This record gives sequence, C-alpha cells and structure tokens, in this order.
Amino acid sequence: MDQAKQFNLPEQPRDFGFFVDGKWVETGNRKLVERRSPAHDVLVTRVTRCTVEDLDDAVAVARKAFADRRWAGLSGSDRADVLLRAAQGIRARVDELALLETLETGKPIAQARGEVLGGANIFEYAAGGARALHGDTFNNLGDNMLALVTREPIGVVGLITPWNFPFFILCERVPFILASGCTIVAKPSEVTSATTLLLAEIVSEAGLPDGVFNVITGSGSEIGQAMTEHADIDMVSFTGSTGVGRSTLLASAGNFKKVGLELGGKNPQIVFADANLDDAVDGVIFGLCFNAGQCCVGGSRAVVEKSIAAEFEKRLKEKFAKVRIGDPLDPRTQMGSIITTGQNDTILSYIEKGKAEGARLVCGGGAHAAKVGQFIQPTVFADVTMDMTIAREEIFGPVLTITTFETFEEAIEIANDTIYGLSASIWTTNLDKAAQAFRRVQAGRVWVNTTITGGPETPIGGFKQSGTGRETGIYGVEEYTEIKTVHIALGGRNHWVA
Repeated sequence: MDQAKQFNLPEQPRDFGFFVDGKWVETGNRKLVERRSPAHDVLVTRVTRCTVEDLDDAVAVARKAFADRRWAGLSGSDRADVLLRAAQGIRARVDELALLETLETGKPIAQARGEVLGGANIFEYAAGGARALHGDTFNNLGDNMLALVTREPIGVVGLITPWNFPFFILCERVPFILASGCTIVAKPSEVTSATTLLLAEIVSEAGLPDGVFNVITGSGSEIGQAMTEHADIDMVSFTGSTGVGRSTLLASAGNFKKVGLELGGKNPQIVFADANLDDAVDGVIFGLCFNAGQCCVGGSRAVVEKSIAAEFEKRLKEKFAKVRIGDPLDPRTQMGSIITTGQNDTILSYIEKGKAEGARLVCGGGAHAAKVGQFIQPTVFADVTMDMTIAREEIFGPVLTITTFETFEEAIEIANDTIYGLSASIWTTNLDKAAQAFRRVQAGRVWVNTTITGGPETPIGGFKQSGTGRETGIYGVEEYTEIKTVHIALGGRNHWVA
C-alpha cells in the first residue's frame, strides 16, 4: 500500500438506499440507520431501515429471477465471465470500498484495503468454480440403464453477514452462490452495510442479470429473523455468534430450509517448547490483534509448554508494547478501534472478570487512551485455568489467555476443551509432532507455524458449535446445490403387466 496516500474523514455522511432487481431503491419515508465511525465519532453513513414487506418484495424478485433461469440457465463460462468482470470492478473501486469499510468498522485502512483486494481475488477463483462444477455418471448398471448425478442450484439464498469483516466474508459467499446458479437476498449488519450495497452495484454493472443479487438493509432482529423464517427462501447462510446461529437453525424448520452456519470460536494457539519462539510470539500477537481481536478465527487461547512459558510471556509482553494502535485512517496503524460501544463494554467487562477470577494480568488490562473513539489495549492473562470465564467464553476482543501444559496429551486435551471448533494454530519445528497435533485438534481450519492465512482454494467452516457446512473452494460452490439422481432406461421395457 502507498504509505503516502491520504484517507480523510468525509465532510458529509454518505446516504444509501437499498438494492433490488438491479437498481437502487430510495429510502423514501422509511427510517434510517445512522453510523458513526467508532474511531472518530463522526457520522459517516446513513442506510435504510427496510421493512419486512421490503424483504418479501426482494425475495419475490429473487424467486422470479431463479425460476425464469435468466442466471441458472447460463453456462458456467458465461457465469464466470460476469464474476471476472465483477473482480475488475472491485479492483477499480478499491480505495472507495476500503475507506467505507474503515469508516464503518474502525479497522486499519491498510487491512481494509487488503481485504477488498482479497475479495476480488476470491471472485476470480470462484469464476473457475462456475466452470468446474460437475456431477457424475454411473455406467455400471448394465446395458439397459444409465444413471446421472447432477448438481443443481438450490434456489433463493438468504445471506446474513456480520460486522467484523463485512466485505471479505461477503466475498467468501457471494461469488460461490452465484457460481452455483442461485439467486441472493443479502442482509448485512446494520452498522456495516455500505460495502455490501456497493458490491450489488458492482456485480450489476459487471452484467449480472437484474434480480439475481438483492440487498435489504435493517436490523437482525427484524429482517434477519424474517429471512430465516421465510417460506420462499430455500437456504440461509449465516455468519455470526453461536447464540444467533442456534436461533437461525430453529427458525429454519418452518420450510426445512438448508442452513449454512459459521459461528463463534475460542481458538487455541498451541506452542511447543521446540517452536521457533520469535515466530510463535509474533504469530500469537497477530492472531490476537488482527481486527482488534474481533475475528472469529483469531487465536485467543495460548496453550504453552510449561518449560518455555516464562520466556514466551516475557517476549510477548515486550512485543505487544510495539503494536501501533490508533487512527485507522493512518496507513501505519496496526490495530484500530472496537466496533460499537456495546462491544467495547463487553470486552472491558471480560477483562474485569479475568482479574476477579484470579488470572494474572501480564499486560494491558483496560482502555487505550485516545482523544476520541474507543480503543482497547491488547490484554494478556497468565495462570489461566479452564474453569475461568475468560478461558471458556468468546470475548471477541484483544484478550489473550495463557494456559500451560507439560505433555502432548495434555496440550491436545486443553485445546479441545471447548464447545467450539473453528480454528487452531500449532507452533513446532517437529513435523511428526505437528502432524499428530493437527490430526487430533478438533477444528475446521488448522495452521502450522502460521495463523489466519490461506486462500479461496480451500474450504472454511467449523466443528462442534462453531457451525455447519463449508464455504470457499469447490466445496463452497457445491454447498449451494442440490444433488439429483437421474435413471435413464435404454432399449425396450420388459412389461410388468403381460
């Protein structure tokens, strides 16, 4: 990123309608959701608080677009062309998208820009998925029978995305849903809606037929709940907390819709004594501070071999002091602000709970001083036992716990001692130990000697209460399909009735 490039606060907030049937719909007499930058306390966007009737209209549009096969009936190569042009459109508007992402989320502009470009990269990969999607044949049923297995788009998908990575998580879903031939009604978080709305405009300009990708904005309790219950939505993809994911699963029972869930995590970073300690310390710090700890796959539990725990803790404290916290519009900033006042208060309450439960505070422990905005110091607790609240509940902020182990078996037991199973990281220079560990850790994504990395080629998702289904990779296209078996009789029929 060009370090000299300047990003400034807007003089006026940007107003958005919502996007249905290939065009913008004005707010009209509907209410507005005003979003203030959590880092600057300045009004930056205003989006429409849509009604359930607006959702019904958007679903009807998406249903018609699916039924008349304006998208599902195209070849994989034609769909791929649209996705590739959409990627070009994202790249052309990277600074606009990144600035809006930073203003609404408080994340550093360098990170936001990387995520937008990463989203374009995902679209390019998914274009290949549109062409690679295929079924199967069974030519082993005798001379008089041929069987085909086809993958067909599931239909209308309701897509509910969170506030922590509003554009990137959107791009981990949308191009794969489109590659499968489905149509979409998306509902972003009400506090981070801008980039989702702009993506709808971008894919429309890329040649996506009207009605295939629609965006309804508003609250999760009203619009999100109505979406999960909607009888004419065939599948819901939800990313967010495990509690709301459970409600989504229950609400889907009305029409037995398929549900894909990516939920919470309490992810371990297992550090063995033979690890490259400098690398491990740096990786643990990145895994905690990325997006100010508001990252479902971030590593919030350091599970450290006892013989190196003191040295690990010492290096961790020294390096945490060098993390650059502050104005997210400064390209040098590494850690920005907390998304909302409510989330800020929640994180601080967990820090106080850690102190009260007897964990030893290594560094941090409160708010980061700033003239404006809400920032929290990276906070580390040591001597943490697995019965403590901070060791068991997802904090979703820059709070790290350190728990020690003495044997390999104990390390795996601690790592798996959670209701979650979203991700894990393993730090060791011993390949055999790494392989044994990643085989036994219960998580959908495991990193060895790294963390929070990868590309759209491989699937993402969780074990246990971290979710169901898989996104990205060819698996991400298949997730939004139904399997149909076709038997074709060859030759004359042997009549059952003589």
